[in-house]
Amino acid sequence: MLNERHQDILRATIKHYISTAEPVGSRTLLEEYNFNVSSATIRNILGNLEKAGFLYQPHTSSGRVPSDSGYRIYVDHLITFNAQKMAAAVEKQFNQQLKWDSWNLEILLQRAAHILANLSGCITLISMPQTNAAILLHLQLVQISSKSIMLVVVTDTYQTQSILLDTSSLFAQQNQEFSWGEELQLISNFLNSHLRGKNIQELLTIDWSNLDQQFNNYAEFIKTLIDKITINNSNISSSQPMMISGLSEVLRQPEFSQLDQLQMLLCLLEEQPEQLLPLILDSPAQKVSIKIGSENPLEPMRSCALISAIYKNGKIPVGRVGVIGPTRILYENVVPLVESAADYISGALSS
Repeated sequence: MLNERHQDILRATIKHYISTAEPVGSRTLLEEYNFNVSSATIRNILGNLEKAGFLYQPHTSSGRVPSDSGYRIYVDHLITFNAQKMAAAVEKQFNQQLKWDSWNLEILLQRAAHILANLSGCITLISMPQTNAAILLHLQLVQISSKSIMLVVVTDTYQTQSILLDTSSLFAQQNQEFSWGEELQLISNFLNSHLRGKNIQELLTIDWSNLDQQFNNYAEFIKTLIDKITINNSNISSSQPMMISGLSEVLRQPEFSQLDQLQMLLCLLEEQPEQLLPLILDSPAQKVSIKIGSENPLEPMRSCALISAIYKNGKIPVGRVGVIGPTRILYENVVPLVESAADYISGALSS
């Protein structure tokens, strides 16, 4: 419940600190922001904002710096994002440097991460598309031996998966070996007619109780195939690679001048990136997520801001674009940069 003057002072304090990385005092605010009040009034307001938990003093004789709560108020209520300008910058750079019709998807996303790191001045993360949100394009059953069948799954994430099935365990009660012949092609055709165009998340909700009469004998086999596809894709999704670019950007930030803090962050990024993947993917369902300082659960991230946005294939969310910077990040620019990059990737994937 900040009044207008308190909001103006808090906004100016945070903007100045983001720009300079130096604690902000009442004299600086009075000289640079043309407040129509005395220095004593500004000092009093700064004291009130500190008591409210939005600012703090690193030393008793220094000016104030924003707390995580102060940044949260600033991001949620006190700034206007430069959306149009940042969207134009992203579109220009991506159009000039990315060729979506000719490159491997992983290379494209790595290049996109590099471009966004340069635009934002932050470390950039882009997750590969989650396979459990992928759209099925084709399934094919192939007999490998009298006791084994391979299921080949092709999705729109440009990946082909091969799943080996042991038919001796599937049909142990019959106690015989099978020679499937044309039956495998019939079942493949049946699965394609029912599953093509569905995302893998939908498979577990399909009701197979009214199978065509000729496929009733294969009901358990088909259910096993569906279970294998979803389990296989769940395992793949849990180990999805993530494109990381811009590690050198952290070296330019005064917040990371302390070697211990820098080493913790670099270790996380270079040696334990799998810990970052769930932090990105488990973000709230809203399109853009902003985690500031202590809102991040990982210790090396407690002095950082993590901004991420969903990218989609059609209407299905498949991955996220994110940036990591100090909590003193230029939110007005970086938030719309991340959102615009996610929008661009969504449009390219969908087309």
